[in-house]
Amino acid sequence: MPFKFEKLIVWQKALDLTGIVHDVTRKFPQEELYILTSQIKRAADSVALNIAEGSTGQTNAEFNKFLGYALRSNIEVVGCIFIAQRRNIIHQDDFDKIYNICEEILLMLNSLRKTLIK
Repeated sequence: MPFKFEKLIVWQKALDLTGIVHDVTRKFPQEELYILTSQIKRAADSVALNIAEGSTGQTNAEFNKFLGYALRSNIEVVGCIFIAQRRNIIHQDDFDKIYNICEEILLMLNSLRKTLIK
């Protein structure tokens, strides 16, 4: 593994999130393709991409900034699933699956950020 982010469990978990979101959004109605489907997929991808982008060749302060972006994107995913729930386009088990992994990522990102602030 030549890249630092590949070893980060939070990045691996974020990569799992992108897969789950992709699978779940395939069940969304076609009318949501360029609206909610696109938004939640971009937000989920952004979690993993910001962790990766900030991890290599950056100062701790710069990495912390990118982790903050990842954190906000993670929260955006949660907001999207609440909207999907309100629109009756996500099953409860899919909602729970995404919500739980986002909660794990939130805790992991906050923990990692605390190690960088020292």
